Amino acid sequence: MRLTRTSDLWWKNAVVYCLDVETYQDSSGDGTGDFAGLTQRIDHLVRLGVTCVWLMPFYPTRERDDGYDITDFYAVDPRLGTLGDFTEFVRTARDRGIRVIADLVVNHTSDHHPWFQDARSSRTSEHRDWYVWADTPPEDGPEGVVFPDVEKSVWEYDEGTEQYYLHRFYKQQPDLNVANPAVRDEIARIMGFWTQLGLSGFRVDAVPFLLETDGQDDADQLPDPHEYLADLRAFLGRRSGDAVLLGEVNLPYPETARFFGDQDSSRGDELTMCFDFIGMQRMYLSMARGEAAPLAAALRERPAAPRDAHWATFVRNHDELTLDKLDDDERAEVFAAFGPDKDMQLYDRGLRRRLPPMVEGDRRRVELAYSLLFTLPGTPVLFYGEEIGMGENLAAEGRQAVRTPMQWTADKGGGFSTADAGRLPNPVVEGAFGPRRVNAHDQAQDPDSPLSRMRTLIERYREAPELAWGDYEVLDTDDSGVLAHVSSLPEGAVLALHNFSDGPVTATTTVPGLKGGRLLTDLFTGDTVKAAAGGKVSADLAPYGYRWLRVNTPLDDPDRTTAV
Repeated sequence: MRLTRTSDLWWKNAVVYCLDVETYQDSSGDGTGDFAGLTQRIDHLVRLGVTCVWLMPFYPTRERDDGYDITDFYAVDPRLGTLGDFTEFVRTARDRGIRVIADLVVNHTSDHHPWFQDARSSRTSEHRDWYVWADTPPEDGPEGVVFPDVEKSVWEYDEGTEQYYLHRFYKQQPDLNVANPAVRDEIARIMGFWTQLGLSGFRVDAVPFLLETDGQDDADQLPDPHEYLADLRAFLGRRSGDAVLLGEVNLPYPETARFFGDQDSSRGDELTMCFDFIGMQRMYLSMARGEAAPLAAALRERPAAPRDAHWATFVRNHDELTLDKLDDDERAEVFAAFGPDKDMQLYDRGLRRRLPPMVEGDRRRVELAYSLLFTLPGTPVLFYGEEIGMGENLAAEGRQAVRTPMQWTADKGGGFSTADAGRLPNPVVEGAFGPRRVNAHDQAQDPDSPLSRMRTLIERYREAPELAWGDYEVLDTDDSGVLAHVSSLPEGAVLALHNFSDGPVTATTTVPGLKGGRLLTDLFTGDTVKAAAGGKVSADLAPYGYRWLRVNTPLDDPDRTTAV
């Protein structure tokens, strides 16, 4: 069997950082972020420890869905720069050791995309079958709109050709017909184009919707959806052997795991990574209850990813903080704890808030969440601004509340732009979490700031290969507020302890295979804890406290490399 080197699987211990070019840094003073500004800020990402940047859509758009309504898949939105600016950013990032991936949004297009303009011109037009049409909405067609506050149906009547077209999102975003071979070929061309310009892969938007063919007359023309996804992965591998597909698949664990590919082999052949939506939601339930059980149960339920695949973990992302996989009572608990006002909620299924305001600025609880992010098994994904503890602006519409301009300095516009406030893409955060109190410049000078702590968390994560590469096991503890899990490789192990409760505890757990008398070293303080007979470990934890304890081994060298 061929050995896979860690460099081939760079994403296994990557630190992914999601950002929107439009709201990151404006270099020209016109109020809109751009690639030139992003390139100027690359060293902030280097110092943070980021190894992969995920770009939200930067393509030409009508701006009806924050860039997800694309009018040209082969260009850069002129407001954000040129293809030259894009390639300069990718080159600069690569020079700093940072890879770049981008959103692949091919479930739908803008209704102003030339393909759709041609499709709706005539029932016999060249691109007619690139979209999904019906004389009447089929009874066996897809159900459930993504934006129930705006859309009441997934079908929209087109007067020009007197048929309905399918749209799972807004009516301005008609769905592409993936059952059409020409569409599938075009998706491959799009991927090939951007990888040729330096991308290291894609975050695939709305994967289940992309592969959905319910109610379509030509659904039988599509190969098995998972075979098609495997074809895309194979195509990407031919173009760029180490490129990745990071999938947005918000389904129950057994269904999500299918998107990794062949579960009967050790190698995944579909999505490289899948977001762990269930683990994220259970984490918030644990935080709301002050009990570890909900998150522990999720980690025990979660299927293992194939060897050449991985889960992706996150505290929040660019959308609403969805709670749709919790039951009604559980969701109500999280709402009551972190978003009791209706204005803080979205679609009755999620929160349009960032974590620091949700916990009223309690640094202990914020750090607890990010310690979990870097120790739970999976590739950690950050959303821009999390490193400095940014808040949201509920005056912005819907999901835009968390897509506010990055706060670089205490200056006007947070150092994002010199333009007047009315020209910015979204309003800057105000109040206790606004730029005067929360900004990257001031925190970079403060060793006790959220930014400094995030840098330390990332540094320790990178020094502990067990966390990314090891087998993990959730352990029983004698305290309901404490989560204990161990990540192990033949060369060593790291025990992580997290206290969800608001009181100090001495937590006791048993680490399998650990001999009595062995020392465990705290990766942050250097303090040691001695294991008792039978591998029993007792450690003190502050309220909302956490500890990363390395099990000492003869090969305890943080600079070692690992091959699997």
